[in-house]
Amino acid sequence: MNYLIDTNILVHFVRKSPIYDKIDNRYDLFSPQNLTNISEVSIGEIQALAKRNRWGERKMERLELILDKALPVFISTEGIYEAYADIDAYSQSNHPTLSLPQGMTARNMGKNDLWIAATAYVLRATLVTTDKDFDHLQRFFDLEWVEQ
Repeated sequence: MNYLIDTNILVHFVRKSPIYDKIDNRYDLFSPQNLTNISEVSIGEIQALAKRNRWGERKMERLELILDKALPVFISTEGIYEAYADIDAYSQSNHPTLSLPQGMTARNMGKNDLWIAATAYVLRATLVTTDKDFDHLQRFFDLEWVEQ
């Protein structure tokens, strides 16, 4: 399986939370049959969180452990800029050819979430997240939402 892990999954891993245990048991993200990707945007987000919260040596070691296992994907990867623009316009109900489903209203997404969504779309990866902000994008990529 081809996965893209959201920043919040990294946080659960670093904190050794029961949520990460649930994710690991369900998806086995780092088994040889799976390809687990991480957006460079998530790497920046998690490093900023670590600095703001003054993570100690143990948490930083766990962070490095997961970053070493995942394949980094750069936003300059072919197709991601265009996918970002498409997903942003679609989310705001301003896309020239794609419409939100009946009854769904336009929404602004955080810019980092847009980059992560665009990456999942271009990679044709399943996004693993605890964040419901991606729910309206299931026409672009598969989504595995993990309940907290």
